[in-house]
Amino acid sequence: MTELPLVIDPSAGAAVRQSLEQSGLLLLGEVHGVRENPLIIRALMQAFGLNGLALEWPADLTGVISEFVAGGTLADHPLLWLGDGRITAGHLAVLRERTRAGPLDLALFDGITGADGDWSQRDEAMVGQILAGATAASGTLAVAGRAHTPTSPTSRGIPVGAGLARQRPGVLDIRIDYGRGGYYNTRPSQIYPSISIWPSQTRLYQEHGSLILELPEATEAIVPHRPRPWPQFAMQRPDHGR
Repeated sequence: MTELPLVIDPSAGAAVRQSLEQSGLLLLGEVHGVRENPLIIRALMQAFGLNGLALEWPADLTGVISEFVAGGTLADHPLLWLGDGRITAGHLAVLRERTRAGPLDLALFDGITGADGDWSQRDEAMVGQILAGATAASGTLAVAGRAHTPTSPTSRGIPVGAGLARQRPGVLDIRIDYGRGGYYNTRPSQIYPSISIWPSQTRLYQEHGSLILELPEATEAIVPHRPRPWPQFAMQRPDHGR
């Protein structure tokens, strides 16, 4: 499997360790459907010695995924085919690899897969599921679309990060900033960053109290999906994070 070297600035590393010590949690906000996302997850878990991982995947997949990461066959399930980029071939490979490397405390925390209900209510429900599943002694990395991970209220409402910050003071979130490239979320799309990321290294740093992980180039992930008759053009959303 491809390695993703990660440069961690000393101040960022200290902030991450403080978040884990104070709250037992670290949040990671991604754009779904980028091939490098699971490699970033693996790099962070290795760098900070984590064996707890919570993913914004449907909780109903827990049994199927648990059997797979333990070495079994990946049984078919309708929720594997959502096609929104949360579940990728790379994630499945990393999950199995991390399980082979040692105990993996895995939690899937999206219990509401439909479009009904208030956005903040959905995030509040996910907070409860994360806290119920975050039992790893070394701390848990919780990964979600980056609209969900800020630790303060946003224009959308109360995201997962803000809900966790109320119950686990000290929790911090890392925002992935992507360079030019592609992602897959129900269809192939392009990322057009406002600025170029330079130098060309994946780097975690702290700026004005925020943790930022720069990824110079994003690659479209292999995403399980059913064929759909999409039009030939679509509006691009560079800040998509559900």
